[in-house]
Amino acid sequence: MFYRVLKYVLLGPLLRLLFRPRIEGLENIPDEGAAIIAGNHLSFSDHFLMPAILPRRITFLAKQEYFTGPGIKGRLVAAFFRSAGQIPVDRSGGKAGENALREGLGVLGRGELLGIYPEGTRSHDGRLYKGRVGVAKMALAAQVPVIPCAMVGTFEIQPAGRVVPRIRRVTIRFGKPLEFSRFSGMDGERFVVRSVTDEIMYAILGMSGQEYVDRYATDVKAEEAKAAKAKAAKARAKGPVSR
Repeated sequence: MFYRVLKYVLLGPLLRLLFRPRIEGLENIPDEGAAIIAGNHLSFSDHFLMPAILPRRITFLAKQEYFTGPGIKGRLVAAFFRSAGQIPVDRSGGKAGENALREGLGVLGRGELLGIYPEGTRSHDGRLYKGRVGVAKMALAAQVPVIPCAMVGTFEIQPAGRVVPRIRRVTIRFGKPLEFSRFSGMDGERFVVRSVTDEIMYAILGMSGQEYVDRYATDVKAEEAKAAKAKAAKARAKGPVSR
C-alpha cells in the first residue's frame, strides 16, 4: 500500500514534474513475469526515478546501511525503504552474499521484477565500474531475462555527498532483454558468470556512454580514501611553514 501511495500519489507525480524524465525503451519491460532490471548507479535519486516511471512494481536489493543508519535521519530512511518493500543486502561477502542471492531469487520466483545495481555501489566519479557476478548468478539460476538500464544525468543532479538534488532533466533508457538460456545449469561456473556479467555491463555501457573502468568501484574508492588520508597525515606532519 505504501509503495502504491508513493508511486501514484506522492513521489511519482512530483518526480515526473520536477525532472521531466525522457523514457526510452519502456516497451522492453515485460507486462508480466519475472525479470531482472540491471542498471548503472550514479545517484541516490536512482532509487526513486526508475520505479516512478515503471508501469510495474520493482523490488530492489538495497545496501544494508540504508536500514541501519544512526539518528532520526537513519530511522526515517530505514522506515522508507522497509515500507516500500525493498530488501536489505549485507555486502560483507561470504554467507551474506548467499542470503542476498536467496532473497533476490525469492522475488523472481514470485514472477516479479527485481532491480539490481551490478556495480554494488554508487559511482563516485560518474564512470561505470566492473560488475559483481550476483546478477549473473540470479539470472542463470532463475532462468529469467536481464533488461539493461542506463540512468543518464542523475550524477549531475545528485552526485555522492549532495543531499538536495539539482532540478534538471534526466534520461532513463531500457535496452532489449538479454537472454542466457544457453548457459542453463551453469550458474556455478566461474568463467560463465563472469562472462554473463560482462555482457550485461557492456550493454549498460553502450546505452549510458560512460567511461568504463575494469575494476570494482569499492576497491577504487578504498584506494582513493587511503591516498587522501596519507596526504592529510603528511601535511599535518610538515606543520605550518614558518617565515
